[in-house]
Amino acid sequence: MAAHGARSRSGGRPTLEEVAARAGVGRGTVSRVINGSPRVSEATRTAVEAAVAELGYVPNTAARALAANRTDAIAFVVPEPETRFFAEPYFSDVLRGVGAELGETEMQLLLIFAGNDRRRQRLAQYLAAHRVDGVLLVSVHADDPLPDLLTQLEIPAVISGRRSADEALPSVDSDNFAGAHSAVEHLLGRGRTCIATITGRLDVYGAQRRLDGYRAALTDAGHRVDESLVAPGDFTEEGGRRAMTELLAAHPGVDAVFAGSDVMAAGARQVLREAGRRIPDDVALVGFDDSAIARHMDPPLTSVRQPIEEMGRAMIDLLLAEIADDRPASARRLEHRQLVLPTELVERASS
Repeated sequence: MAAHGARSRSGGRPTLEEVAARAGVGRGTVSRVINGSPRVSEATRTAVEAAVAELGYVPNTAARALAANRTDAIAFVVPEPETRFFAEPYFSDVLRGVGAELGETEMQLLLIFAGNDRRRQRLAQYLAAHRVDGVLLVSVHADDPLPDLLTQLEIPAVISGRRSADEALPSVDSDNFAGAHSAVEHLLGRGRTCIATITGRLDVYGAQRRLDGYRAALTDAGHRVDESLVAPGDFTEEGGRRAMTELLAAHPGVDAVFAGSDVMAAGARQVLREAGRRIPDDVALVGFDDSAIARHMDPPLTSVRQPIEEMGRAMIDLLLAEIADDRPASARRLEHRQLVLPTELVERASS
């Protein structure tokens, strides 16, 4: 067996990658073993521990503690007002997944709202003081300065939902395009011919991808895309109401609506009811998220299920791997992973 502190193939200290290669597992798995997570099999743990011993790998916790005041704390940052956090099940579901995964480690979780400039500034000062070891960012808009700040400060971070196709930070997302495509395909299969969509905020990449999926499903089925059937929303119930009111005024004959979230679908449903439209007889309705709202709506809402809790767990796994990785940030950035988890259409009475 190699002496403690043996040199690696590259001649320097053994790296997390070399331990992973020796044990025949991924970096995230090595990170989980090092961080004491029970979510690994006994055989895997043994293989990783053997590789650590053989290579003389020393987790860089001591060096990190000196260099960056290792805090054993992770920030869950929501760049939105609290009202939106508590109104939308998406956030609490991600948080539940994060909490479940983190509960197996020694890490503390801090929930931080950064919904306006003053709070963002305060957060920037807090992060610059290296009060946390890593950051989970949810609901990031394209122009949000926070991700770039994290890169600048070299604080490990993972985003829920990419900002663009070429996201620079590690991210976890659901397949928004495929989910929307399946929703519209379903409505076409039900014989609907005038299908509208209510979008989320289009400065959110996921909302853009849902709109792309809507357009592609219509085009693939040989239908012309009528842009006047695309109504902008903002992921809120009020936004859904507003958009549905506009759609009914412009297209009284609309017979199906794909809403970019269950919350907006709930707003649209109220307007349809008030206008005397029966769901699904007159207008079929499909949402996105498959939250508790979908199941409790009357009639129950057909919705695209995102594996939201699983996304939260995956975010923590990626972040722990980033924190445990002792290479310089520039080297880590070359391998940033963009995880895209599959969606599934759950059919209920609304369509």
